[in-house]
Amino acid sequence: MSGRNSRTSCSRFAGQTYRPAPALRLALRHAVWGALVILAASGAAPIAQHNALSAQAAREDSVADSTASRRESAASAAPVWPVPGPPPLPGAVLPAKRIIAFYGNPLSKRMGILGELPVDQMLAQLQREVTAWQTADPATPVQPALHLVATVAQADAGRDGKYRAKMLDTLVERVHGWARRSSALLFLDLQVGLSTIQIEAPRFEKFLMQPDVHLGMDPEFAMHDGAQPGKRVGSYDARDINAMIDYLGELVTKHNLPPKILVVHRFTRRMVTGTERIKLDPRVQVVMHMDGWGPERIKRDSYQAYIYKEPVQYTGFKLFYKNDTRRGGSLMTPMDILSLTPRPVYIQYQ
Repeated sequence: MSGRNSRTSCSRFAGQTYRPAPALRLALRHAVWGALVILAASGAAPIAQHNALSAQAAREDSVADSTASRRESAASAAPVWPVPGPPPLPGAVLPAKRIIAFYGNPLSKRMGILGELPVDQMLAQLQREVTAWQTADPATPVQPALHLVATVAQADAGRDGKYRAKMLDTLVERVHGWARRSSALLFLDLQVGLSTIQIEAPRFEKFLMQPDVHLGMDPEFAMHDGAQPGKRVGSYDARDINAMIDYLGELVTKHNLPPKILVVHRFTRRMVTGTERIKLDPRVQVVMHMDGWGPERIKRDSYQAYIYKEPVQYTGFKLFYKNDTRRGGSLMTPMDILSLTPRPVYIQYQ
């Protein structure tokens, strides 16, 4: 679901509901400033209803978050960038290249650019963004990517009560084929609901064994306390991220693969805890990805508060074609983003 932080007023939206039988039915959960609505995608009827996220609870969470941010900022030393760590192994994508990714799911036109346009138009637009980034920073080669939400948080509990659905292998194979047409990487993003990342990731191992397939983990939908996804913003701790670093690292070693990339979404402080305990392994490159939407000044503030001030390894930045411009603003340009410190090496468009 989407979170809101009153300090940054930065929100995001994602998610859908998927039922493979008796017929394909897909719905999008769309949060607008704390109100949760169920929208139909691709002509499907809404299949569930949620209560609106409590505005009071959202305010209390954001006030506490802002207070903690100021306290920690005053007490901590200046962050160190670039982060000291192991040198990249042969075949590593980062930091030699900058990744430009399109996010979404082809079953939903409302979930992101990946599913909004017919495939040929979508890939052509991706190439235009790649060209724009290459022009803005000629010294850094650009690597295109598709970022598929492959496990989707659900509006209902499902048979096992986990509030998530795994996309079929045929869908992943289709999007992987699109990526290869464009010499692009494929990222598989997991919204685990009441399941765990340790259970969900191995379900895609046949794809993660491929050298061009990488992983994304979304704390927003990781509900460790048993809450229904969408009722509040979820979280991951360093131990969850480290578990994925270990898992991907073992795949790299076992199958003689180039280093994997692990993208971790973040738009509030409490979405990711214990960042200082995230370990660095040369087999896995970790990207902390600023995932909030809003005006440019707010996106910059979020990047400063949640990415710059808590160094892990590499950084990412997300742009929303619609949500970033919904109040008459303009989408940040590559030159705008290149003015950030540190310069993000993973850029995602939704």
